[in-house]
Amino acid sequence: MMKTILVVDDEANIQELIKFNLEKSGFNVITADNGIDALKLAETKKPDLIFLDLMLPGMDGLDVCKNIRKNPGIESIPIIMITAKGEELDKILGLELGADDYITKPFSVRELVARAKAILRRSGFKQDDDSFKFGTVTINFREHEVIKGESKVDLTLKEFELLEILIKNKGRVMTRDFLLEKIWGYEYMGETRTVDVHVRHLRKKIEDDDKNPVYIQTIRGIGYKFNYGESYEK
Repeated sequence: MMKTILVVDDEANIQELIKFNLEKSGFNVITADNGIDALKLAETKKPDLIFLDLMLPGMDGLDVCKNIRKNPGIESIPIIMITAKGEELDKILGLELGADDYITKPFSVRELVARAKAILRRSGFKQDDDSFKFGTVTINFREHEVIKGESKVDLTLKEFELLEILIKNKGRVMTRDFLLEKIWGYEYMGETRTVDVHVRHLRKKIEDDDKNPVYIQTIRGIGYKFNYGESYEK
């Protein structure tokens, strides 16, 4: 089935460039040039992926991202932020609010299409294993579902992939560079802060006390590992 991508950018030439190349690669593309319309399209069309410009009239990209992540039914749509700025703050803030990825203008069209394909391929991937339980948290890999106690935990695609790879390698130390390569699927310019941001999000969602994490442990100067002990069940 043809995947639908929502492209949100207020620069007509950029919007058309992205739309043309995504359609050329076999995607169905819908567009918006402001944040308010983007949010409405996300709610009504439920696209498989959103390319979201940071600087938008009406409602900026960060607010759109934040609203999508709080909106039941569309909260798990993968979001790739587009920014004309190169500051690390903009990228990290976007990730803090739930964006799965970012790309900086000027960008390579080939890279943009490759990222779209990679994130859609991963979002549609179903794990053969059924589930894994630790503490009060149960993960259904097949359904990409996480339950803590009696409540569903909403994870972004990247958060789920990060948790999955840590669990699949429980007890082993995963370096930040390894996690970047395996989860993002391309050279991420060594920006390991990306991993740290997602780990922080995961801890807030699955740990009982994210300031004193039990399950996702930091290995100083190296990376992270999933703590494997007697309280864990396969």
